[in-house]
Amino acid sequence: MKFKSKNLWAVVMIILIIAFDRLTKYLAKAALYPDKAENFIKGFVEFRYAENTGVAFSLFSGGRWFFIVLTAAVAVGILVYMFTKAEKNIWLFWSLGVIFSGAVGNLIDRIFLGYVIDFINPTFVNFAVFNIADCAVTLGAISLIACLFFGMLKKENRNE
Repeated sequence: MKFKSKNLWAVVMIILIIAFDRLTKYLAKAALYPDKAENFIKGFVEFRYAENTGVAFSLFSGGRWFFIVLTAAVAVGILVYMFTKAEKNIWLFWSLGVIFSGAVGNLIDRIFLGYVIDFINPTFVNFAVFNIADCAVTLGAISLIACLFFGMLKKENRNE
């Protein structure tokens, strides 16, 4: 594999997303632990410290090592695919990089803390508290789905 400049930029993006996730979790713990809440946009979003031992919406709490192994395996798979197969499609390449960043951000918490630090609490709706890594996984997944959808449409149009 020849290292290309877009690979360098992808690595920079991954490092920046992980660093931003780490920084915001550190600040959330420092300012909000154990049970403080601060309005960010009153009536819309507040910052509230939470420890999540499960996955999305605290499902399957207590499966720390299972989630560490699963997340690590998926992250390695994404990275390998990204730098071997996905390089030809920049949209796919970057979508996978964003998902990888979020996975690693939460993986670091699970390994070193035994839980994931969440702190973004939407107050306008009854929803789970989440973090920057969760946002990265979600937005990367939405981008990946859009990439695959438009890729299928493009392929279908070529076949007509």
